[in-house]
Amino acid sequence: MSMARSADTSRSVIAAAYAASTTERPLVRRILIAMALIFLGLFLVLPLAAVFAKAFEKGLEAYFIAIGEPNSGAAVRLTLLTAAIVVPLNLVFGLAAAWAIGKFEFRGKRLLITLIDLPFSTSPVVSGMIFVLLFGTQGVLGPWLEDHDLQIIFAVPGIVLATLFVTFPYVARELIPLMQSQGHEEEESALTLGASAWKMFFRITLPNVKWGLLYGVILCNARAVGEFGAVSVVSGHIRGLTNTMPLHVEILYNEYQFTAAFAVASLLTIIALLTLIAKSLVERKTRTEFVPPEKGELRHEH
Repeated sequence: MSMARSADTSRSVIAAAYAASTTERPLVRRILIAMALIFLGLFLVLPLAAVFAKAFEKGLEAYFIAIGEPNSGAAVRLTLLTAAIVVPLNLVFGLAAAWAIGKFEFRGKRLLITLIDLPFSTSPVVSGMIFVLLFGTQGVLGPWLEDHDLQIIFAVPGIVLATLFVTFPYVARELIPLMQSQGHEEEESALTLGASAWKMFFRITLPNVKWGLLYGVILCNARAVGEFGAVSVVSGHIRGLTNTMPLHVEILYNEYQFTAAFAVASLLTIIALLTLIAKSLVERKTRTEFVPPEKGELRHEH
């Protein structure tokens, strides 16, 4: 009894010490919160406000004229087209790669993980140069492409390939740890009960990772829309043809068309804000769905 009482006392002392070490005085908390708010205000809120203030500086009419200008419209369409191609391809690749890595053991697994992480450690400009060296006029495949009247660099295919390269880790990297943590007991049970591999995937595996998949898609889409470095190298900066929204903003700014530049930049800002909202909603949904029930409670999902 004395030993049990002593152990309880020790645990109480440790818990009290831990609580004291992690509890700050009210004044310290207020200072830390104020510092965080000041930092956010200076480096997040003010720049965002400046973008919209500059975009509407000459009124709504000038803003919509800048947005409706043919080259601006072409940049918006190209950006959306690139994202519409890249995101579904990354979704398929991310699912396949995560399923293989998270559920199976095979030779070359670590190499595959390393290759998936490669764009994270490679400069986007270097990524663009890789495609120039491969598909450019003086590149490895350049003469063959020229003989067959195919153009990759300084055209839409090059923009899609460069964007695809810098974005393909996002979906896979969200799903791999999620699938690894879930194990494969449910899939094995389904196969034991006679389910086919595809039925097991669509009925068990995919529903279990749906929120992680959506989170990865949101991040992938945000990077695809805002990519600058790799696309700048392979695009050729041809007005109305190969300029995406970030490239078009740069050109307008360099030509001192500040209202037009910030008008197009405001569209990118709106997309970024919508991405943050969608990301927050997915994170909240993920937390509420996977919160363990309290002791004595039973959660029911309808």
